[in-house]
Amino acid sequence: MDILLIGYGKMGKEIEALAVERNHTIVGKISKTNASDLSNYNSTNTDVAIEFSEPDSAFKNLQYCVNNNIPVLSGTTGWLDKKKEIETLTKEKGSTFFYASNYSIGVNLFFQLNKQLAELMSTQKQYKASIKEIHHTQKKDAPSGTAITLAEGIIEKSDYKNWSLEEKSNEIIPIEAVREDPAPGTHTIKYASEIDDIEITHTAHSRKGFAMGAVLVAEWLQDKKGVLSMADFLKDLKINN
Repeated sequence: MDILLIGYGKMGKEIEALAVERNHTIVGKISKTNASDLSNYNSTNTDVAIEFSEPDSAFKNLQYCVNNNIPVLSGTTGWLDKKKEIETLTKEKGSTFFYASNYSIGVNLFFQLNKQLAELMSTQKQYKASIKEIHHTQKKDAPSGTAITLAEGIIEKSDYKNWSLEEKSNEIIPIEAVREDPAPGTHTIKYASEIDDIEITHTAHSRKGFAMGAVLVAEWLQDKKGVLSMADFLKDLKINN
C-alpha cells in the first residue's frame, strides 16, 4: 500500500517505522517545510493519506485530500470546529474521510468502558464526575481530543450538559489539563463523593499504540467510502475476529 504521511513529527516517524515494517511504501512526507509538495499527490499515486499535523494546517490538508479523492484518516485535534465542513465535502465528492481523536485500540476500549460506567453512575447523584488528562509539553491544544471524547461519552449517558476547563456546576464536567514531560498521554475519569471515590485510568506508555492503530485503520480504509469513525473500524474488527 502506498501511504502519504501528512505531518512528520514524532508521531509521523513512529507511523513510518511501523508502516515500513508491515511492507507498506511511504510515497511522501509532508511537513511545514514542504507543505506545497502536497499538490504532487493524488489518487493515482497514493492509496491512503495519514494526517497527523497541527491544528492550524489540518483543515487545508484534509480539504485537499477529499477534493482529490485520496482516502484520508486524521488524528489531529484542535481544528474540530470545521469537522462538519470536511464531512459535508466528503459526501459531495464521494470521497473517504476517517477521524478519531485517538487511534489506540486500548483507548477506544476505554471509551466504551467510560460510557458503561457513566450509565451506571447516572442514578448515583451523590457522585460528581471529573476528568484529568496529562500530556507532554509539546501538545498545543487543551483539553486533549481524547478528553473531549470522554466528556461527550459521559454527557451521552447522564444529565451532564457540557464540559469546561474553568467553569464548575452540577451540569458541567470539569476537565483538568496538565502538561509535563515525558507523558505520552494519561486520562482519568473520577467520580467523587463524601464517602468514597471511583476512578478509571488509561495510561499510554509510548506513542506506539497510537501509531499501530493508525496503520491498521489505513489498511482497512483504502477500499472504503464516506465519513467513517473508529466505531465502524472496531465493528469490522470484531466481525473478522
